[in-house]
Amino acid sequence: MRQFYDAVIIGAGQAGPPLAGRLTASGMKVALIERHLFGGTCVNTGCMPTKTLIASAQTAHQARRAPDFGVKITGSIEIDLTAAKARKDAVSKNAREGVENWLRGMDKCTIYNGHARFESSRELRVGEDLLVSDRIFINVGGRAYIPEMPGLDRVNYLTNTSILDLDTVPRHLTIVGGSYIGLEFAQMYRRFGSEVTVVEMAPRLIQREDEDVSTAVEEILRAEGINIRLNAKCVHFDKRNDGVILGVDCASGEPELFGTHALLAVGRRPNTDDLDVNKAGLALDSRGYLAVDDQLRTNVPGIWALGDCNGKGAFTHTAYNDFEIVAANLLDNESRRVTDRIGAYALYVDPPLGRVGCTESEARRAGRKVRVGKRLMKNVGRAIEKGETQGFMKIVVDADTDAILGAAILGVGGDEAIHGVLDVMAAKAPYTTLQHAVPIHPTVSELIPTMLGELRP
Repeated sequence: MRQFYDAVIIGAGQAGPPLAGRLTASGMKVALIERHLFGGTCVNTGCMPTKTLIASAQTAHQARRAPDFGVKITGSIEIDLTAAKARKDAVSKNAREGVENWLRGMDKCTIYNGHARFESSRELRVGEDLLVSDRIFINVGGRAYIPEMPGLDRVNYLTNTSILDLDTVPRHLTIVGGSYIGLEFAQMYRRFGSEVTVVEMAPRLIQREDEDVSTAVEEILRAEGINIRLNAKCVHFDKRNDGVILGVDCASGEPELFGTHALLAVGRRPNTDDLDVNKAGLALDSRGYLAVDDQLRTNVPGIWALGDCNGKGAFTHTAYNDFEIVAANLLDNESRRVTDRIGAYALYVDPPLGRVGCTESEARRAGRKVRVGKRLMKNVGRAIEKGETQGFMKIVVDADTDAILGAAILGVGGDEAIHGVLDVMAAKAPYTTLQHAVPIHPTVSELIPTMLGELRP
């Protein structure tokens, strides 16, 4: 059946549903297509389920530390992963149903459950239905990237999605990939009781960060008993009856290790390979992402790409901001651009890392003359009181303009405290604005002005 709409949205992730809300509120007749679970990666296989499990792991960790705070717990601390999984599933289910119910109750919005494929730049096939529109918004997200590695096809392995289905604690979890996804699961399962080994091909963890940040994160994880193998070359797999042999061929240490479970955490890829984008004339970049301009328009007029599938961001907050950019430009007569936003993200190990703007290394490579401030968390009163003194905070300032270029807070509350820096950067105010603020005591944030008063070349 041929159906005409003012707008068609593919995907009910973080950008699609709010965009449907804005478009229908403006009077448009909208179709939204979702082939699987409403809410996208964040709700179903990303932020919400993983952070819910991290909360369970952190609770177990704190319980083991109870004597440090003068608290006695009789008996052993045991992990009931079945119960933790049930709690995680309930959190995701409630969020997912909330999104779906909102959309199904939205006036002027029609929901199609099925797989969308382009038949032309204005037509989408969903089962027996052919949807026609002059405005199409693609919000199809991404999934785990599975590299070609020798022997991988002969073994059972986990991804960030399938590992969420585990209801028993692995005896030895091996993780290929030393960045955000891999490290969060590493600490989580170590705290659940697994032996954990992280294998990273690069010379250090989280390569995108400065070396001092990478080193500090590595020290935090090693202190909890997580094995880390860096400079892993010629990574390969082999099957054993009770698990997986992982060949790492590192410069030091055993050339092979055994794990009962193996997790691949080596990156993401966009869900653009089964949309028949060629029939719409849509351009993809070398990694399969939909090519977009600064306002998220594809090369085909009338088609936009939002969220993980456009390669402009890999986070829930950037996907939602994509919606804000498109809605503002289309409906509010504004001129908002992707390049207006300041990059920010967090690594949810414990303590967390909050990052905004560029690193010191990036600033120097760009030829900027910088001043840097740094303060160890062991000198922060709030961290001392909470018994969480690992990590440090660091800020980079342009020596010529006094603009804050970037900052990292690795420590208790770092994922929240970083927003004070982000807000000043967004306001395009000089670092002195933040330095002269009077933050609340006792907090982590109160040491940021102190750090800014100690800037050094």
